[in-house]
Amino acid sequence: MRIISGKYRGRTINPPRNLRARPTTDFAKENLFNVLNNLVDFEELDVLDLFSGTGSISYEFASREARSVTSVEINSVHHNFIRQTARELKFENFYPMKANVFLYLKSCTKKFDLIFSDAPYDLEGSEEVIKLVLERDLLKDDGILIFEHSKDQNFSEHPNLWQTRSYGSVQFSFFKKV
Repeated sequence: MRIISGKYRGRTINPPRNLRARPTTDFAKENLFNVLNNLVDFEELDVLDLFSGTGSISYEFASREARSVTSVEINSVHHNFIRQTARELKFENFYPMKANVFLYLKSCTKKFDLIFSDAPYDLEGSEEVIKLVLERDLLKDDGILIFEHSKDQNFSEHPNLWQTRSYGSVQFSFFKKV
């Protein structure tokens, strides 16, 4: 796993073998951030990364010097790895949270410019994240929710769907407030 751009471009991060997360592929991640380069000013973003896994997406935003990155992961091994990696890279304004994503969203009071969710593809009810983010009004004006999912999920009828991007087996659905 590598950081593809920003302050730590090219930096390889080697998660321990006992991490069971499925990180977003480098191909999909690189394409996602190419799209984001045209949409956002990274240094002005408050980012929330849900189901952080290895922390790969959080590190990308932190490397691009986002204003703040909150990384939410329930698994202790994964959370500790993210916390340790962020400390080693001396990321500022990086907040690893050990929490259940759904409970975190229900109690969260902060608004974010960009929320990224990469739930395990087989997690039943993972789309509840979309509902919670929008109903709880967790996006700032012009904020974006990016929901990573498999081809088995289709949100084309969702009123807040803005666009969908497909990179191999990885799908990104972008949502905005109406």
